[in-house]
Amino acid sequence: MRVATFNMQNLRLRAGRLDGARDADGAPDGSALRHDDADRRLGARLIAEAAPDVIALQEVFDRAALDFFHDRLLAPLSELRYPHRVCLPGNDGRGQDIALMSCRPLAEVKGHAALTPRDLNLEAPRGMNPSHPVFRRDCLTARAGALTLFVCHFKAPWPRARKAWAVRRLEAQAVRRLVERRFDDPASALWLVLGDLNDPMDGPEPAIAPLLPPFSVDLLARLPPDERWSWHDSDTGTYGRPDALLASPALAGRFPAARPRLHRAGLGHEAQRHHGHRFAATGWHRPHASDHALVAVDFPGL
Repeated sequence: MRVATFNMQNLRLRAGRLDGARDADGAPDGSALRHDDADRRLGARLIAEAAPDVIALQEVFDRAALDFFHDRLLAPLSELRYPHRVCLPGNDGRGQDIALMSCRPLAEVKGHAALTPRDLNLEAPRGMNPSHPVFRRDCLTARAGALTLFVCHFKAPWPRARKAWAVRRLEAQAVRRLVERRFDDPASALWLVLGDLNDPMDGPEPAIAPLLPPFSVDLLARLPPDERWSWHDSDTGTYGRPDALLASPALAGRFPAARPRLHRAGLGHEAQRHHGHRFAATGWHRPHASDHALVAVDFPGL
């Protein structure tokens, strides 16, 4: 089984067409609009090239946008079909939700957008109402065969970094609580936390520490440090690794050679750390598939 995660950067369907991979929600200028279709075709090429069996997606506005993207852009490029598609409403104020596409049947699909710190017996950080939702988007859970997925998109580190850190810490604690409630012995079960955790992970005190080793195995840590980056901010020139594949000890132990592959062919040319294959249609920033790479890992025989 090949499992992937990809932040699609605002996949939204409006008036019969998809918005491009851009952060702005307002009316863009003509130059931005010209790149929209090219962006989404690059995203489809990236997924088709990676050919995952199951892919977790972030920043998808609804099931209609997901279906349009799959049927109109991805299906003509790939021999794979993803008949099992999920996109449940979450808590993001802009409407960016979490989604799953799978070639294999999905079981026990459930969103957790309504969960509160009180529901999970967690202490809310100062200034947060314990009866408000714990997840800024959601934690979407599903089982694909023997593997249980916990798909996340945590709070971004702005506008106030310290407050955002506290929110991400609570989200990480909540995901851990969901794993612990699902399995009698989480260390021996087969599960994977994946998605955009919006955390550098390499700092002195990561917000997502409750999910990190020894609770899980960070599969990206199996790569050399300079190969782990999965995101580039064109405004600041910053590189980061917000995208994560955190495997249960049992899953990582069963597949000791499983090393993630980062598909960066859809990044704009301003991401100059990438010296490998790039789609010919990519431009300087745009057109691009996203400001994130697609991250995939193989679990042979699963």
